[in-house]
Amino acid sequence: MTIQKLPIALAAAVLAISPIAAQAAPRASAPVTEESEMAGNGLVWFGIAAAIAVVVLAVIAATDDDDDSISA
Repeated sequence: MTIQKLPIALAAAVLAISPIAAQAAPRASAPVTEESEMAGNGLVWFGIAAAIAVVVLAVIAATDDDDDSISA
């Protein structure tokens, strides 16, 4: 194997092993003592994200450059 293919082989090995390593790791959850501050604000954050997405799409649509130059 050449040195040029080594990063690709390493990346493939990491992708193959990572699910196994994640599954083997023990998970202990902490006890919940208080309610989260953002518990009731999920809809608000979704609305803000949707508004930002609409503005970004509007800017992209408005700046669609149709500069078809005609040259002879």
